[in-house]
Amino acid sequence: MALDINALYNVSSGAIKEAAKNAPTTKPDTYVDKSFNDLLGTAIDNINTTNSYLSDAENEEIKWALGETENTHDLSIALMKASTALQYTVSIRDKLLEAYKELMQMQI
Repeated sequence: MALDINALYNVSSGAIKEAAKNAPTTKPDTYVDKSFNDLLGTAIDNINTTNSYLSDAENEEIKWALGETENTHDLSIALMKASTALQYTVSIRDKLLEAYKELMQMQI
């Protein structure tokens, strides 16, 4: 069972506790390692994509400022992509931090 990064938007305290109750009891290390690896891989891919969009936007700004292009349409598209990707990345980071803080406050 692979975790999807979009599922982080739906994380709540009840969902975390329910997932912990329903976690498989056989081979827990394998399950945890695979899920964590999938989640980490997806997060790294998202960060790389965000960096790519930010770099593309910066390149378009430089081209426009130097007068190499007069097409403001490409510039505005690159800026919107970069802005949206950055907002998405920041919101995922915030959700992860909230989930981590909640897990740290749980009593065993």
